[in-house]
Amino acid sequence: MTRIAVYPGSFDPPTKGHEDLVRRSLALADRVVVAVAVNAAKQPLFSVEERLDMLRRSVGGDSRVSFESFEGLLADFAKRLGAGVVVRGLRAVSDFEYEFQMALMNRQLHPSLETVFLVPAVDLTYLSSSLVREVARFGGDVSALVHPAVAAALAQRFRR
Repeated sequence: MTRIAVYPGSFDPPTKGHEDLVRRSLALADRVVVAVAVNAAKQPLFSVEERLDMLRRSVGGDSRVSFESFEGLLADFAKRLGAGVVVRGLRAVSDFEYEFQMALMNRQLHPSLETVFLVPAVDLTYLSSSLVREVARFGGDVSALVHPAVAAALAQRFRR
């Protein structure tokens, strides 16, 4: 039986922290689906298609990793995939309360769905998509924070 994990997020843009968690998730499952959440309430910097493309370029070299987008409830998406595990990253204690509530709600909606929390590599603990966007917006160097394809997309987006 194939163990499927889903790693959901906005990935706007994908960072080296996301790359790290995708690779490490492969130790927990036979297949990892990186799932870009579509949230109509948010105004993302990049379209869903652009984010999926950046993710494929960043971590698409392993056949056990696939990429999809989804709308609606994560629990429903996981059921459709046959996923038994949700992977989430915790950078700081402040992330825990929200992630804990989401994990409990997902379990309520899909009782066999387990959430696994991974902590990032020490050198990536501070990293977030919002910080990367801000640095790039003001012309800072993000090359150590993101894949080269993502850095190029950010430079293009903020080109004045």
